[in-house]
Amino acid sequence: MFDRIEIRVLPRGHRFPAQVRFWVNGEDVVESAVGEGGRGPYAVDVLPAGGRGSLRATGEPERVELGEPECTGGCCGFLSVVVQRCGGVVQWSDWEIPDLDTTRPLEFHFDADEYDAELARAGADRSWQERP
Repeated sequence: MFDRIEIRVLPRGHRFPAQVRFWVNGEDVVESAVGEGGRGPYAVDVLPAGGRGSLRATGEPERVELGEPECTGGCCGFLSVVVQRCGGVVQWSDWEIPDLDTTRPLEFHFDADEYDAELARAGADRSWQERP
C-alpha cells in the first residue's frame, strides 16, 4: 500500500513569504519533525513557475530540504529527505532532522503517477503569489 501526499501552500505571513507544507497520510511532516513554530520551504523555491522544482523525483537520489525549526536551520539543522524514483514508486528516505527531541519520520513510498499529479496540481495553483 502506498503513502498519500498532499502539498499545501500556506499564505504569506508577517515574517516569511508563502511556504509549502507536506501532509503524508494526513499528518503534517514538517510540524511533526520540527515543531509547531517551524516552517516549510518557500513556495517560490519548491513550486517554481517553470515547474522543475526540487521535489521532482528522478532515478538519481537528491536530498531536499523540507523545513526548519523556529530557531532556524542554521541553529539546529534542517529537515531534509532523499527523494528518488524507483520505477513506479517515489521514495522519500534517509531523513535528516534538526537537533531537537523529535522522532525521525518513516520512509515513505508514493505511487509515482499520483506523486507527479500532486506536484503538478500544487505547481499549477499560483494563488499564493503576491499580486502588485
